[in-house]
Amino acid sequence: MTDSQASSTTAAASGTRVGTNPVAPAPAGVRTAADVVTPEVIARLIRGVVGSGRTANHTPFTGEKLADLPESTPEDVETAFRRARAAQPAWAATSVRTRAAVLLRFHDLVLQRQSEVLDLIQLETGKARLHAHEEVQAVAVSARHYGRRAAAYLRPKRHTGVVPTLTKVTELRQPRGVVGQIAPWNYPLELSVGDALPAFVSGNAVVMKPDTETALTALWARDLLVEAGLPAEVFQVVLGEGPVVGPEVVARADYVSFTGSTRTGRDVAQRAAARLVGVSLELGGKNPMLVLADADVEKAAAGAVRACFSSAGQLCISIERLYVHASVADAFVERFAARTKAMRLGNSLAYGADMGSLVGERQLETVARHVGEAVEKGATLLAGGVARPDIGPLFYEPTILDHVQEPMAVCTEETFGPVVSLYRFTDEDEVVDLANATPYGLNASVWTKDAARGHRIAARLRAGTVNINEGYAPAYGSVQSPMGGMKDSGLGRRHGSEGILKYTEAQTVAQQRLMPLAPSFGMDDEKYAAFMSRSLKAMKAFRLR
Repeated sequence: MTDSQASSTTAAASGTRVGTNPVAPAPAGVRTAADVVTPEVIARLIRGVVGSGRTANHTPFTGEKLADLPESTPEDVETAFRRARAAQPAWAATSVRTRAAVLLRFHDLVLQRQSEVLDLIQLETGKARLHAHEEVQAVAVSARHYGRRAAAYLRPKRHTGVVPTLTKVTELRQPRGVVGQIAPWNYPLELSVGDALPAFVSGNAVVMKPDTETALTALWARDLLVEAGLPAEVFQVVLGEGPVVGPEVVARADYVSFTGSTRTGRDVAQRAAARLVGVSLELGGKNPMLVLADADVEKAAAGAVRACFSSAGQLCISIERLYVHASVADAFVERFAARTKAMRLGNSLAYGADMGSLVGERQLETVARHVGEAVEKGATLLAGGVARPDIGPLFYEPTILDHVQEPMAVCTEETFGPVVSLYRFTDEDEVVDLANATPYGLNASVWTKDAARGHRIAARLRAGTVNINEGYAPAYGSVQSPMGGMKDSGLGRRHGSEGILKYTEAQTVAQQRLMPLAPSFGMDDEKYAAFMSRSLKAMKAFRLR
């Protein structure tokens, strides 16, 4: 171990700050929380909350209070569902194209007024502005996609009947009613309204419970959707502690959309199942990135920075396990560590920082515990490993750990912070097995110059999305394709046809013509059975489905 590694190890174990990452300078005249979260803004946004109590949210940048907010009781949740249920039939009765037009107007408004929501996202999550802009991009893409494609996804579909020409069959898609949505804090725009858009365009109302600490972002999105033409009563918002308000939402919804931890997701699924209500769950991940022997090492190192440290690693699809072929490991590690140490940390409402803050004390505690335990048990720090209270109370440097092995918690548990563990491999089959050796299966990344090889390995990985030569953005951003997790990473999918059809009930309408499916025209039972047998053989011969 070098002197610098020993110093970093001691610092990590003791909690002493020995920071190396530079601080991004704040531009002159940059806005502050007081400039953004004004009494007028708060008053406008909280009109969308059904709540009779009082709570507050805070900014991770300083820990200071941002706004006083209404807090919802179980009775308030009941009121929100009653209002949504009363408004939903009229909304569903409008044409799909009318509903889709709201999404397209919302798309334009989000892009026109993005500076407003970028400020809110940064203040509520602590993330860097470029990472906040990922949410703007994702919501705009989703609004455009479903605004353009919803009519095709939802249109009535003709199917071949049991007896062609005699049986006419149409498949309809009916809205479920009122969707209960429980949204997390880490992507408060994309994982709140982004998930609600297909529910709205398919004719549902939504009762949303965003995380209180990031509620202003979700309320801003609601305000903009109403401005775009969504009836206000169709979109209800309730706030409060998850264990109090969350079960009340699940207990009343016709369908539940949840994004969060695997532990809480299991509870949501059990509660929904007891009511025979459908549910979609995007849960945790311990996502691997595979750097093969023929990878472009420079590009892979740059991609690893994005994949591991975007939004300070507080992203369900970010990379926490990094497998590098032994033949390129030294070159990769040198470049990756150098890039990581050069990342600029910052807390201003402006572009320029490469990484922002963690969102709360719990996340900081988990990150510090995982890193500290790993170092105590023999892991080596290649970068980071220390908190940065000189920038803000919840800042922690982007961290690379080498020589990680079980039973270190960081080896198997989701950290959900700016920490990645590095492993070396020599055999392709071995690394596929290692990548799959986790209860999670949300996202994965493969780096290679051989596209065919990359696709072959991708097909062997048990993950809902796999990106070749990038970390997570291509698969997530390709909204015509489904996105979601395998194994303990969840149920159901967002995006594409699955992302909208899950908010509907399939209804089959079959019209029988000319003759019944029963003995007729003087046929007795035996003759009717013979007739149907000949018909079935003929349909197979003519290759009818």
